[in-house]
Amino acid sequence: MSLSFTMFVMGVLFILFNKVIFIEFNILSLNSMSLVYSLLLDWMSFIFMSFVFIISGSVIMYSESYMESEKSLNRFIYLVLLFIISMMFLILSPNLVSILLGWDGLGLVSYALVIYYQNVKSFNAGMLTVLVNRVGDVALLMSISLMVSLGSWSFYFLNDLYKGEFFMILLSLFIVLAAFTKSAQMPFSSWLPAAMAAPTPVSALVHSSTLVTAGVYLLIRFSNLISLQIYYFILFISLFTMFMSGLGANVEFDLKKIIALSTLSQLGLMISVLILGDSSLAFFHLLTHALFKALLFMCAGVIIHSFGNFQDIRLMGGILNNFPFVFSSFMVCNFSLCGIPFMSGFYSKDLLAELYSMSYMNIFVYIIFFLSIGLTASYSFRLFYYVCMGDLKCLSLNSFMESFDKMVLGMKCLIFIVILSGSVLNWLIFPYPFYICLPFLMKMMTLFLVILGILIGVSIGQLSFSLIHYFLNLNMFYYFNFEMWNLVYFMSFVNIYFLNSGKKFYLKLDQGWFEYYGSQGIYNKLGNLSSWVQLFSLNHLIMYISLFFTFIFLIICIGI
Repeated sequence: MSLSFTMFVMGVLFILFNKVIFIEFNILSLNSMSLVYSLLLDWMSFIFMSFVFIISGSVIMYSESYMESEKSLNRFIYLVLLFIISMMFLILSPNLVSILLGWDGLGLVSYALVIYYQNVKSFNAGMLTVLVNRVGDVALLMSISLMVSLGSWSFYFLNDLYKGEFFMILLSLFIVLAAFTKSAQMPFSSWLPAAMAAPTPVSALVHSSTLVTAGVYLLIRFSNLISLQIYYFILFISLFTMFMSGLGANVEFDLKKIIALSTLSQLGLMISVLILGDSSLAFFHLLTHALFKALLFMCAGVIIHSFGNFQDIRLMGGILNNFPFVFSSFMVCNFSLCGIPFMSGFYSKDLLAELYSMSYMNIFVYIIFFLSIGLTASYSFRLFYYVCMGDLKCLSLNSFMESFDKMVLGMKCLIFIVILSGSVLNWLIFPYPFYICLPFLMKMMTLFLVILGILIGVSIGQLSFSLIHYFLNLNMFYYFNFEMWNLVYFMSFVNIYFLNSGKKFYLKLDQGWFEYYGSQGIYNKLGNLSSWVQLFSLNHLIMYISLFFTFIFLIICIGI
């Protein structure tokens, strides 16, 4: 916690004095080649690191109680620490090679954490996660190969002179592809809900400030270098991701998957804001979202832990009476997620919506964006109605109480920061207020859609067991959104195709012809040759006498 506070103070000082420090460590010099490790220290990296440290500290404290019955708790803590170290490499590196080190570290450790509970579901989710993330790793490797001709792999040395050239368009496409895979934008969205097979503390860390925000952070760093030709492509993909995840969360019944889909919606919002040209505003929403999303997952973990480790929200209810602190934290996070005035999410989300209203976007973009905001309020209050209101729907013989000391303590470390972070960061990052000039109806559009979404969400909750809701569950629209617009089947089909192809190549080539003509074949040929040569060395006297008499015989024959 003290380290987080120190980093935050350093970030504030760097904002006030407008400082940037670029450090290079010469690790190895050999003739004309030098191996250099670079660090970029600015206000963005310091504040992001402080948020990662405060969230990870709370999550580790939370994990000690949540997973106290786990036999290999130390292994879990070490994996989480490796996860945080990989994120540090990503945050502090201006160099694409060292960024790849943290990027690959995040992908590898996330795979180990997703398959932590070793069962078939976890293995399938882990395989889907790691295969989709490998696409982004390949895109970063292609970016590194493209930047060889520039003499440096640091994006800090690239300037606007290259913008618009074919080389920079290609580099931007690879960077955007890498960011889309890590931040689960369409069509790579299916791995994010599948990664919920990991323990809940991991979900709190992954969905707040580490894995899924890595792609957004990379785009923020490259925001000045992304070519204008692909701006609208990024905008439409991110908007459709927002809309799809909002619809999916309104028909989902798994508690953790609903929160995961809300993360996906907010990631689409952050990336779409980058198109407006304000990376600081996207970073502002990333920070506020990280805090309340980590706390929301912690609340979900306490609820799941108390309700006998099941996650179906239809079997929950009544935490309002049994969990007063968890209920309060849950509602604070829900209010922040919806953008209710004067909560932390309001300061970033309302500002984003107003800037969208002032931008030169067409009516389609405007409608999809504001519908996605309304869907956020809808699934948030649908979740509230199922989990918090009404009576307890099962396990009636058990009594519930907030007796998990370290779990609640980890949440208490975040609750006050969640409430205050929006206004504090708004004053720090934007010392001068935005000038917003909108008609009254457009100004109130966000609040109107939030209220409409709340009413729709509560109505869906009230119709939960009625014939109308049962009828709605049977139609194709429900299943289409439940399967994330069939992206689950699409990515599974693509992965199965490549896995089957890899299996055939492995059997026919790697273990087949390549073995026959490759390593094993060469080994057998050399073994036979050495055995033949060894006959001469073992029987050298016999061979010498035989050759001698053969030579004498040939001389006699020639003489005759």
